[in-house]
Amino acid sequence: MYVAAATLVLTLHLAFVLWVIFGALLTRGRPMLRWMHITSLVWGLLIEILPWTCPLTFAENWLEQRTSYIAPYKGPFLLHYLDALVYPDVPPLLLTAAAGVVVLINVTDYWRRARRPRGKVTQCQRRTF
Repeated sequence: MYVAAATLVLTLHLAFVLWVIFGALLTRGRPMLRWMHITSLVWGLLIEILPWTCPLTFAENWLEQRTSYIAPYKGPFLLHYLDALVYPDVPPLLLTAAAGVVVLINVTDYWRRARRPRGKVTQCQRRTF
């Protein structure tokens, strides 16, 4: 049961990371999702910059300690999984910089959307077919 729960938490963790990176693509025309994504961006950046540990990492480690199949890891989620799988021997500072770039790209996208002129809606555009 603990293995399944640890896998579920790991999946949620990965989904959250993907949401932080690509969430802006899903927020167009959805103000509530936009604010949820902006909050997630801030949280993700704070977790990378400050010496905090994500609650999902705590939950994952706690569950993994209760199984005999999985050895718990030390350190943050991104450093453990993404560093080991995608970026071997990459310093943590580079991962933090990458997180900053992701936030900058997303904030730039939101800023451009906010500055985009909103045209008048014509009668033809109001019709739905």
